Amino acid sequence: MAYLRDEKEKLEIDYSLEKIWTAVPEVVKMLEWTIEEKDDNNHTAKLKTKAGFLSYSSKIIIEAVAVDENKSHMIIIAETPVTTITSMADFGRTRDRIDQFVEVLAKQMEKKKKPT
Repeated sequence: MAYLRDEKEKLEIDYSLEKIWTAVPEVVKMLEWTIEEKDDNNHTAKLKTKAGFLSYSSKIIIEAVAVDENKSHMIIIAETPVTTITSMADFGRTRDRIDQFVEVLAKQMEKKKKPT
């Protein structure tokens, strides 16, 4: 029997929407994931992670919205199919994949930060 294990993260980021959205493909490339769909007008994307040992790949949905010119909100939703066999080995990987994305995004944004 298979079911979806899902996780959700809401972030407030102190960068403009354009800078964040430009960094997303770079983050995906660094993680060696793939972009399945990307809507630049609505700032949404569907990503697919790599599968792991005894785990399926996850689908990650990203939605970004500008709060003001220097601040953005981002919602990250991850879904991983699991079975009764893989559920124990896969425990926590969905959350780990969100955390990986956020960590690499933060590093990318630091690289892009202009010296003051």
